[in-house]
Amino acid sequence: MTINPDQRMYPPSRKDFISLTLSDSHSQTYNNGKHRRQSCWRKWKQLSRLQRSLILFLLALLLILGLLSYSSITEHWRGLSDQEDWLELNDRELKAIPPGLKPVLGQAAGKAPAPVAGPHLRSAVVPEAAGEARGPNIPILVKPPIKKKIFANKRGPPSLHKDGNVSDTVGREKQEQVVQEEEGEEEEKQKKIVSWRGAMIEADQATEPPPSANEKEAAAPPAPANPADTVPLEASPETRERLEAVCDAFRHAWKGYKDYAWGHDELKPISKSFGEWFGLGLTLIDALDTMWIMGLKEEFAEAKTWVEKDLSFNKNVDVNLFETTIRILGGLLSTYHLTGDQLFLEKAKDLGSRLMPAFKTPSKIPFSDVNIGKGTAHPPRWTSDSTLAEVTSIQLEFRELSRLTQDPQYQEAVNEVMTLVHKLPGKHDGLVPMFINTNNGQFTHKGVFTLGARADSYYEYLLKQWIQGGKTEDNLLEDYLQAIEGVKKHLVRQTGPSKLTFVGELSHNRFNPKMDHLVCFLPGTLALGAHNGLPGDHMDLAVQLMETCHQMYKQMETGLSPEIAHFSLQASDGSDVIVKPADRHNLLRPETVESLFYMYRFTKDTKYRDWGWDMLQSFNKYTKVSGGGYTSINNVRDPLSPGPRDKMESFFLGETLKYFYLLFSDDMELLSLDKYVFNTEAHPLPIWPSPPK
Repeated sequence: MTINPDQRMYPPSRKDFISLTLSDSHSQTYNNGKHRRQSCWRKWKQLSRLQRSLILFLLALLLILGLLSYSSITEHWRGLSDQEDWLELNDRELKAIPPGLKPVLGQAAGKAPAPVAGPHLRSAVVPEAAGEARGPNIPILVKPPIKKKIFANKRGPPSLHKDGNVSDTVGREKQEQVVQEEEGEEEEKQKKIVSWRGAMIEADQATEPPPSANEKEAAAPPAPANPADTVPLEASPETRERLEAVCDAFRHAWKGYKDYAWGHDELKPISKSFGEWFGLGLTLIDALDTMWIMGLKEEFAEAKTWVEKDLSFNKNVDVNLFETTIRILGGLLSTYHLTGDQLFLEKAKDLGSRLMPAFKTPSKIPFSDVNIGKGTAHPPRWTSDSTLAEVTSIQLEFRELSRLTQDPQYQEAVNEVMTLVHKLPGKHDGLVPMFINTNNGQFTHKGVFTLGARADSYYEYLLKQWIQGGKTEDNLLEDYLQAIEGVKKHLVRQTGPSKLTFVGELSHNRFNPKMDHLVCFLPGTLALGAHNGLPGDHMDLAVQLMETCHQMYKQMETGLSPEIAHFSLQASDGSDVIVKPADRHNLLRPETVESLFYMYRFTKDTKYRDWGWDMLQSFNKYTKVSGGGYTSINNVRDPLSPGPRDKMESFFLGETLKYFYLLFSDDMELLSLDKYVFNTEAHPLPIWPSPPK
């Protein structure tokens, strides 16, 4: 039974009683309680003032020591009684954070499931049972999650694919970290790790051939002079606090991955194990550029060593073309641009060539799966369709690979896909169906239109390819503008209670007030378009949708958004956001903080930072796992038992935390949106210089 602490504040009611004195030859004499109290009082009064003061001091000291011991024992018991305590502080010190890395040029330049799509999804989601932990989990601030059985890890779409707490041990942890940092600095001096922001190249890189003339021409924007390695002293205390909190969250997530899933695809933080999807170190590669941007030198160096010594694509394994392109190929390309280290470009070239068999189809629409060891590709066993988002959201990466290697085959393959889709019948005022057949190259499942799973990043990449290519490809711009008009005409509605603007879905001319969390990429994309000269009403819509995505977090009891929301169209005093039981999970997705980053960059309105700060605190409160890592949860509406799912998606490190860091940074030139375009996995790639007119 749980006792309300307030009940302890009231003394028991006094009752009448009779006092008796009983005695016999074998017993002691019991006196009336009143007389005993009077006798004690007389003795107390007989003591000197010094003696009484000393006794009171000792009693107070014992009380304080008792309270401290109780707190320590309580925390220790919570840590040992179960394998998983939530919400402990990261056991590493809050290190200083770079004020804003302005990436350094190297030697060269510069989402229902698609049956095989994966957790990133911008492809589909279906309900999944929560992961079973190897023991109960007792959160510090929430009730233990209910244990559920988990299905075996499998490739494909993920099944249902604020205040941070400070530990009592933070002082000791900081002292230990100082010692570790001093030792790490000595090791770095001896090993000469990879150049930090282009300052020094590792010894074994000195033998690399010099960049070619073509590579020099393809150079990315120049690096800033003298970038600092710490948060600038002039940064406000609030900015410093928030940047440090993001780096602390990254270190905590990385600690779990390093301890329990090193070199594997995904961390299972509750069971302290790992999940394998492709067997290519997915989380590690997805996080490379995030570590570089945050200035986490030690973590980056050890990850780079793994890439150099252990990452091999010569494996007999089927990978999803889309997920592998945006996470691994995109991650390697962006890390190459930030570091100038040829290692990452060579790995990207190897992977890119192994993905090309996917395009050997009758229609030139690529298969969803490719075996990177055998050089074969195929559609899912149960269909010959590919998801539209998958085949139209690989262009930024393949185009950039052609530019760096001067090999046109990659860009030609993906450009042909866009040319085919541009001409296809079956669109609805610029809106596209969710599937496309790899045999005949035609849309399938016509009549269903969404900006959520299976189609979302098609619209995102229309705009971003146009920006990447120097705003010269008119077909891309035409398709994007037409699509946004179609969205406004057919999919945008307002809720009845509070007039929140949202984007629904259309199924055979029937409107469904359903909006995936994935759709929260749209405010940022609209704002990016407006920043690049597109109509001003795009920005107006972005502001309205950003408020709605914020409310999808704010109106939930945990402060975290559900995977899917439905909206009330009825005028009433009820809630705007309706969440069905199967949609209550949160996968640590990045789309809302991504759009907050764009909105703050273009408006400088600090409310977007404040909204992001609230979100980060909620992630720390309900998804942080004490042993390291963060977990997706089952129920955003139940703060007492949110239900850990035992999975940390790679995009939490690759996207979510990266966008938090960029949102809180005061340095507007840190990955300037006039110089870089982010792929759909938040990997920055340089905008190409405009061709001479």
